[in-house]
Amino acid sequence: MFNFLIQKLKAHPRKIVFTEGTDSRILEASARLLSGTFLTPVLVGNEEDVKAAAEKEGFNIRGAEIIDPANFADMDKMVAQMVELRKGKMTEEQCRSALKQANYFGTMLVKMGYADALLGGATYSTADTVRPALQIIKTKPGSKIVSSCFILVRASATGDNEVLAMGDCAINIKPSEDELVEIASETAETAKLFGVDPKIAFLSYSTLGSGKGEDVDKMRHAFEKAHAAYPELEMEGELQFDAAVSPRVAETKCPGSKVAGHANTFIFPDINAGNIGYKIAQRLGNFAAYGPILQGLNAPINDLSRGCNAIEVYSMAIITAGLCKD
Repeated sequence: MFNFLIQKLKAHPRKIVFTEGTDSRILEASARLLSGTFLTPVLVGNEEDVKAAAEKEGFNIRGAEIIDPANFADMDKMVAQMVELRKGKMTEEQCRSALKQANYFGTMLVKMGYADALLGGATYSTADTVRPALQIIKTKPGSKIVSSCFILVRASATGDNEVLAMGDCAINIKPSEDELVEIASETAETAKLFGVDPKIAFLSYSTLGSGKGEDVDKMRHAFEKAHAAYPELEMEGELQFDAAVSPRVAETKCPGSKVAGHANTFIFPDINAGNIGYKIAQRLGNFAAYGPILQGLNAPINDLSRGCNAIEVYSMAIITAGLCKD
């Protein structure tokens, strides 16, 4: 999976902003990325502090760009552009103050073309990464929301990787029917980037009407709307998880379905189910989980877990930059 993304980046090298430039995990991942020559880290922070932190830990970051908001040559230009973007919502003084913060500054570096992508959250909350993205990068045409998915990978007995996509596990707490339609479409597109031919299951505690309730109705209606909007995508709903992944159960509960029993792209009814679901797969199913991968933005911006390690930072950097359009 990563070889494909690395080859893509070698053909089109990118720059990625790390908003926490002195964090040891970021520096270790940056050193590893620099040895590959396909992705240039842009580290936000005081240059002396960043270099001192790298030297202390023994990481070679020669070749990385270090940009300090305190002495950024184009700060006035950046402030003016942010004022225009936040017209009527933030004053010049408020924009200048916000740009002292690495999350806002880094996001504006992407907006202004100094970098192609951004990865933050090693010390910031998800909200502190997503908020500037929504305010500055904004959603792409046709998207009304930002959503997320996780890509889960596990080696199979054949030697190939089993790859699944799960959404939304991190952003939208209780998505509406229409939001679930958008989440399904975006998650399917993300799945394709990782070599998955999406077979989409709208998950519920009911399979094709076996259960009753508002939550069942929501998933059934979301499936119907998604199927009408994207007839080219293979999907089924509402499905219990066993019917979605077990051919034997699918034969009993929904015979004739092209998706049931073979689903690889899962749409959860809410963040409770999604967050619990991917973590069960990760912890008990021995899947490696990559994400959350943010969907629906005008540029690739992703969020790290504050408990991440350097390997996860490295992997998410490749994924994030790999989302750039050629």
